[in-house]
Amino acid sequence: MAETKESWTSLASILGTLAFCQTLLQLVLPSELRLASLKFLSRTLRCFSSYCYFDVAEMDGVNINELYNAVQLYLGSFASASASRLSLTRARNSSVTTFGLANKDFVADVFHGVAVRWEHAVTQRQSQPSSWRSLPVENRSFKLRIRKRDKDLILNSYLDHIMDKANDIRRNNQERLIYTNSRSDSRGRPWESVPFKHPSTFDTLAMDPEKKRDIMEDLRDFEAGQAFYQRTGRAWKRGYLLYGPPGTGKSSMIAAMANFLSYDIYDLELTEVPSNSELRKLLMKTSSKSIIVIEDIDCSVNLSNRSKAPKALAPRSFSEPGGPNAASGGKDGNNNTMTLSGLLNFTDGLWSCCGSERIFVFTTNHIDKLDPALLRSGRMDMHIYMSYCSYPALKILLRNYLVCEAEDLGEAAARELREAIEKAVMTPADISEVLIKNRRNKERAVTELLEVLKARAERSEKYGGFRVEEEEQEKRALESPKEVSDREDDSCKKAEDDKGKKKAK
Repeated sequence: MAETKESWTSLASILGTLAFCQTLLQLVLPSELRLASLKFLSRTLRCFSSYCYFDVAEMDGVNINELYNAVQLYLGSFASASASRLSLTRARNSSVTTFGLANKDFVADVFHGVAVRWEHAVTQRQSQPSSWRSLPVENRSFKLRIRKRDKDLILNSYLDHIMDKANDIRRNNQERLIYTNSRSDSRGRPWESVPFKHPSTFDTLAMDPEKKRDIMEDLRDFEAGQAFYQRTGRAWKRGYLLYGPPGTGKSSMIAAMANFLSYDIYDLELTEVPSNSELRKLLMKTSSKSIIVIEDIDCSVNLSNRSKAPKALAPRSFSEPGGPNAASGGKDGNNNTMTLSGLLNFTDGLWSCCGSERIFVFTTNHIDKLDPALLRSGRMDMHIYMSYCSYPALKILLRNYLVCEAEDLGEAAARELREAIEKAVMTPADISEVLIKNRRNKERAVTELLEVLKARAERSEKYGGFRVEEEEQEKRALESPKEVSDREDDSCKKAEDDKGKKKAK
């Protein structure tokens, strides 16, 4: 008991001595010198520490620090599993709730096998000038702790990783947008946007499943191909040509691609583009991770096949700037009009790489009307023929509208549907209309569909030629530019020879 009393007495004496010394120091040393001494002591202790610390403040002067927002999104994507206190937020145009660290809470992360720790700090702003009244009343920052031996190894790559992940999270959380161009915008903005809520997906797309798998695999390779495109020295872009009869699902395919990749869509209306320079400006204002669409390109402006135009001179290659009708679509070939040359440079010229991870999609009902220069690889890398409805596509439509499989209708009905669809010439849009109209009565829907299919099959057999014409169209689209040019040069020479024979007669 006596020993305990002596211990408490000694402790009280020590505390009293420390309080006296602190009071003496405050009286003798000015506050600036005390603050400098504390900073010196802190730095001295850090020299013996195995960690280094980095602060990421919310505000960089009067501007918002984008790295802070990126860190907040990145940590919020997994903080809910380990942090004890979280703040909840929901961004504009978003339907997803995001998690954020509360004050003085921390979370651990691992990057390339290196462990790091993040801590969130929130303090009240002491005072702010009148010009800073719009700034937050709190100072928010993240503190990153990394071992000194790992700093040079991962710091820059780790921060780049955080920025990339944050961009992906931000894009997935926000609603996708569809943009359109107009030269009548009084505010000087080249693009106007509205939320894009088209429900089409590859699961609901009425198309041959194998062809859909090929397209989805190609899109996945493109999305994950940044290192490949950099290594091969190619611009990170890809072109798709969708062609086929009206009603075969070209617009639905574009929507499915956008939903699959979570990309925005830029619907380019060529008739609203007055010149090549304006076309370049529109391209510069598009964002990465987007799909640039030109629908019905054969009808937008005069971009028809130059080899079919009247020629007074010998045919020249379509790749030559001075070739016949090189400025097709323009009046005089200068920069004051929208020309074929401008569109070619838009898709595959130097200006086409002023962004990254972009997809160009052209659609047409008449591929034979397009100039071969538009079809070559590098501009339109993948040609996708949107055909009339086949039996695999019909099964998808039955699943979409009648919520049943073709086999559920009975063996006889399924066989009749297969035989009728192989002979009929009907687009998925035509079949969809029959099913929508009778979607509340499955039996009536199947009966009426069979009647319509048989009527179309009889008409197809009577007039014929539809399927053969489609196959020829697809074959022409898949020919190489050289084969197209050689075939067209031969046809032009033959036409000139026939004309010379007629004159001789």
